[in-house]
Amino acid sequence: MNKDLELANTIRIISIDAIAKANSGHPGMPCGMADIATVLWRKFLKHNPNNPKFTDRDRFVLSNGHGSMLLYSLLHLTGYKLSMEEIKNFRQLDSKTPGHPEYNITTGVETTTGPLGQGFSNAVGMSIAEKHLASIFNKPKLEIINHYTYAFVGDGCLMEGISHEAASLAGTLKLNKLITFYDDNKISIDGNTEGWFTEDTKKRFEAYGWYVIPNVDGHDHQAIFNAIQKAKTILDKPVLICCQTIIGFGSPNFAGTAKAHGAPFTLDEIQKIRESLNWQYEPFTLPTEIYAAWDNKLTGAKIEQEWNDLFTTYKQEYPELAQQFTRRMSNELPEQWTTFKEKMLTEINNNQQKIPTRKSSNLCIEYLNEILPELMGGSADLTCSNLTSWKNAVDFTSSTPHGRYINYGVREFGMSGILNGLTLHGGIIPYAGTFLVFSDYARNAIRLAALMQIKSIFVYTHDSIGLGEDGPTHQPIEHIASLRLIPNLNTWRPCDSVESAVAWQDAIEKNNPSALLFSRQNLNFQQRTEKQIQNISKGGYILRDVKNFQIILIATGSEVELAVAAYEDLLEQVKIRVVSMPCVEIFKTQSKEYQQEILPDQVNKRVAIEAGSSTCWYEFIGPNGKIIGINSFGKSASYEKVYNYFKLNLSCLKKAILSSNN
Repeated sequence: MNKDLELANTIRIISIDAIAKANSGHPGMPCGMADIATVLWRKFLKHNPNNPKFTDRDRFVLSNGHGSMLLYSLLHLTGYKLSMEEIKNFRQLDSKTPGHPEYNITTGVETTTGPLGQGFSNAVGMSIAEKHLASIFNKPKLEIINHYTYAFVGDGCLMEGISHEAASLAGTLKLNKLITFYDDNKISIDGNTEGWFTEDTKKRFEAYGWYVIPNVDGHDHQAIFNAIQKAKTILDKPVLICCQTIIGFGSPNFAGTAKAHGAPFTLDEIQKIRESLNWQYEPFTLPTEIYAAWDNKLTGAKIEQEWNDLFTTYKQEYPELAQQFTRRMSNELPEQWTTFKEKMLTEINNNQQKIPTRKSSNLCIEYLNEILPELMGGSADLTCSNLTSWKNAVDFTSSTPHGRYINYGVREFGMSGILNGLTLHGGIIPYAGTFLVFSDYARNAIRLAALMQIKSIFVYTHDSIGLGEDGPTHQPIEHIASLRLIPNLNTWRPCDSVESAVAWQDAIEKNNPSALLFSRQNLNFQQRTEKQIQNISKGGYILRDVKNFQIILIATGSEVELAVAAYEDLLEQVKIRVVSMPCVEIFKTQSKEYQQEILPDQVNKRVAIEAGSSTCWYEFIGPNGKIIGINSFGKSASYEKVYNYFKLNLSCLKKAILSSNN
């Protein structure tokens, strides 16, 4: 048997056996793409199994993540810490080989994939990061950033809308170190794609500005090798290699059919596959010569040592840049961060402007750019509305890759997937903005950021019916509550510039994603003590208080000023404690003692007010409480009139408080 073919068959057999043992999985793709993976991983991919986080490694993204056993097989064979026992535990509880690849679960997995197309958008983000960092840090003969991003995609990935968004931007930005392999097997779950996917993929990607290598036999190792070599000579475009493959390759009865896609082969069929591939070994048993042929530990160690030697020279010639590079790639904030953030907070607190919190956010961005060169912003064609740019910002383009502001165009989902890729690459703290209502378009990427617990920062302005005249299509109602439902996501809705600053600082410091929600309309500045300012970071705190208070009034964002006004107007009639809760999730992580200090159980008369769905407030107000919220779609009018229409005004709030106190 041809040696390269035998090595590819190793992937096929390991995948088939693991899926059969689990009685669950997708054998078709690993069988179909095994030859492409073999050539790429053995002849081109720069990586070190001894150190999966080697700085200048190539990034490999399996966007068609249902074929996870392909990746697990590669990691096991090339020497990563993924044992055969874990391969046997495929899809089992708490194994290192879950059904789809998961970042931070399996060593060597660069991103969580499965929802089709998102891995592709992550790869675009990683490629942007490589291009940007190379432009900042590389010097003549000292290219410390010089790697490729490789992505595997299937028909499903290219059908998903996110692939159009991400591919279009990648072509515009001329990401020449992004090489994507299209598994053109013409099969998806429902059968042959000729009934629903007939577009000319080559022309489509060429129209985006990609270089396309068509009609590559995905089972011919020399043809694959030649295609990759050609792709690496293209210096001004991303490359799509269209590989014609057979899904379930090696299966006498199911190859080329949808039956090979998402269900284990029968034991009888597996035996026939072994015979057709001339495979002589028992399940989960491989000879030492196959392991030796696949093992990349020595080569990987040599590659990393060469880079370390290069970086030693770099440190000698450019010590300050080297120090910054090391800090950024280690996800460490500057030494002066603590002092700086205190200064930033003091200056913003002294400003005391009545401004929209989207403007407060912009002030924060201006401050943060003084100290964080790794901060990289952007917006989905709403920069002037989101206020996500800063003075003297340089756009990231193909001719100005050192720029730190990305114009994503009207591509909310693609933007969010790219944002995750930027975060995953390392060396960058990215954020990007759109209107809160359009977080719907991006929700699955937000969810994956939360699943991976990575520092992606989603900036959402126009956070309520305060948007006004654009009406219900643009006025978020359920969105705040729905974001709070996502585990590991911190959703901040600040009421003024000081809370906005704390929200931004928390997002920068935390290693999980944040959604920062800002208003379009002007909001009053709130006076606070030093202790109150310190307590903002706890997610909820006492903003106004009296002794022997009778009612607790909880508010967020634009409704905090209503709560404070009600407190002041009713001071002689009822004793009110006003609690501002800009981040529910963080408040819920505080100690029981602190939560009781803010919301003591013995005071059960409570009112919560927020210009959005009321659903998330029931746990805080108890059976005797009231919620003033919105549980229908909005209206088109000035924001003042819309607030009055929904009885989100001072008069209605005071009535609710007085009736609660009776």
